[in-house]
Amino acid sequence: MATPFAPSELFSRLVVTEDDIQRRVGELGAAIAVDHRASDLRLVTVLRGGVFFLADLCRAIDLPLQVDFLAVSSYAGDAPGRVRVVKDLDDAIAGANVIVVEDIIDTGLTLNYILNNLRARQPATLEVCTMFDKDIRRIVDLPITYRGFSIPDRYVVGYGLDHAGRFRNLGYIAEMSREVTGL
Repeated sequence: MATPFAPSELFSRLVVTEDDIQRRVGELGAAIAVDHRASDLRLVTVLRGGVFFLADLCRAIDLPLQVDFLAVSSYAGDAPGRVRVVKDLDDAIAGANVIVVEDIIDTGLTLNYILNNLRARQPATLEVCTMFDKDIRRIVDLPITYRGFSIPDRYVVGYGLDHAGRFRNLGYIAEMSREVTGL
């Protein structure tokens, strides 16, 4: 059953419905299953937001696969876009077909760092699957193999995306009210 959405002092509008998200997850999972039917498939996501999409996506892929997790953080006091790994993968990926599963991509700086880090580990293939893409904010050109939705440049929450650690658990994507974000 879909989680109801109602505009409020927190959310100004619905951006992507829960039904549309679940339909698209199924389509992405089916495409990945076709493309990787005879491979050693590994899905890697970045904590925390990517967990929601990863959980649904791996159930939609009708293949044996493995999952692993990274956590990254900006260097304190450094320029934006400078990141470091604070939780590394548990398993080696050399020779595996790896898909980085992202909840959202905007500038691409963090994902670019992650892809360079993972390429150095010599996977057989390295692809990107994102549920939401704010391509209008892109600074770095990225190879995105699987894309759920292109979304507008708005402050959105839900389905892994948060505001101050809250609202990740919403089944839909909603735009935050300007009164809440101050933007």
